[in-house]
Amino acid sequence: MPKVNLTHLDLAFMAIYVLVLVAWGLFHSRRKSAEDYFLGGRGMTWPLIGLSMFAMVVSSSSLVGWSGDAYSTGISVFNYGISAAIIPTIFFIVFFLPFYLRNKIFTLPEFLEGRYDARSRYYLSVITVIGYTFADAAVTLYAGAIMMKMVFPGLDLNLLIWGLAILAASYTVIGGLSAVMWVDMIQSCVLIGGSILLTFTAFSKAGGWSAVMQAAPADHLSLIRPVNDPSVPWPTLFISLPMLGFYFWGLSQAMVQRTLSARDINHGRWGNLMAAALNFAIFFIMVLPGLAGRVLFPHLEKPDQVYPKLVFEILPPGVTGIVVIGFIAAMTSTLSSILNSAQTLVTMDVVSKLRPNMDNKAQVRAGQIAGFIIIIIAALWAPQIQKFDSIVKYFQQLLSYMAPPVVAVFLAGLFWKRASATGAFAGLLSGFGMAVLLLL
Repeated sequence: MPKVNLTHLDLAFMAIYVLVLVAWGLFHSRRKSAEDYFLGGRGMTWPLIGLSMFAMVVSSSSLVGWSGDAYSTGISVFNYGISAAIIPTIFFIVFFLPFYLRNKIFTLPEFLEGRYDARSRYYLSVITVIGYTFADAAVTLYAGAIMMKMVFPGLDLNLLIWGLAILAASYTVIGGLSAVMWVDMIQSCVLIGGSILLTFTAFSKAGGWSAVMQAAPADHLSLIRPVNDPSVPWPTLFISLPMLGFYFWGLSQAMVQRTLSARDINHGRWGNLMAAALNFAIFFIMVLPGLAGRVLFPHLEKPDQVYPKLVFEILPPGVTGIVVIGFIAAMTSTLSSILNSAQTLVTMDVVSKLRPNMDNKAQVRAGQIAGFIIIIIAALWAPQIQKFDSIVKYFQQLLSYMAPPVVAVFLAGLFWKRASATGAFAGLLSGFGMAVLLLL
């Protein structure tokens, strides 16, 4: 367990940040209509879209995971930021984005109903909401609470989980997507600034660039790994990583919903390109510190311990608080994005279909109620995560079964006129079936 020494200055920074964050989000709330609440009035500009998407990419588990993988296996983990981001982003903004914006859809499953039938829309929406609640949101709450447990060891884990849930819900459920994206703008800047401070301090303590590079094994400095590499073998760069990347960047409601809020197609495209460009910063400010950690802490039992140790043991007073704030920023951004997307799916794909005569005010209220229910369920389930082993690898395997059928159904719907509704529904069911078998 890393030694945690937070000063009153650190704690003051953290308290002020949380208060400013919530106030900023509530100030930018928009909830007069369903379009305002769920899509920010479709008036968002590209810098806001790009920064919000970047905040969604950098989750709290990613901060720990990227540094940990760099510590144990080297920089090849960054292939997830190249093969899984650049090519899928370009494909998305050329082929899918114009269709989404031209048809003014609220959710991605809405595309399935227009192209196939209502079965596929309902099924994908329900499965996505279940996944967001019990997987994404619950794991994010649990990972954030574990980190905060190091900061406040005297507090109960359940109390920390509920505190983080309330923080994210306080502006997300009330203010909608506009509040989420404006908060993400601040979160991204804080996250980047804190990560830069951590990187410079880590390399300085480790003896500089040359010392870190000399200490790293030769194979840890290569992005291209052998075919039998346990981490990222080179064939995955051209097969599985682009597939998973397209699913995340082009078919994930949590990511694409920001693009759906764009003022026009150009702002949507520029926002996506900005997020993809910022993705390269991850290598310098989140992957490389893991290499420096090999010099500073060469005998860690678990690689994932390197990020907490870097934060709590090498940073000076005041700076530690800023970096912890960056971690909170990553956690709350991911959680608020997941929560807002789940609200949209429940309201627009389920409730509005069951009650087609709902007005805008009723739709916003339905979304707020759905948000409260989802975050409560996720907070109740989060403590159960500790009963599972290797939760990160488990979810990677789960996604590897569910992502390919979804990608295939969307691609067929766009490019193959003979694709049938029955075939699409069967394809979606196959992915879910394989995921259930994995659970068993």
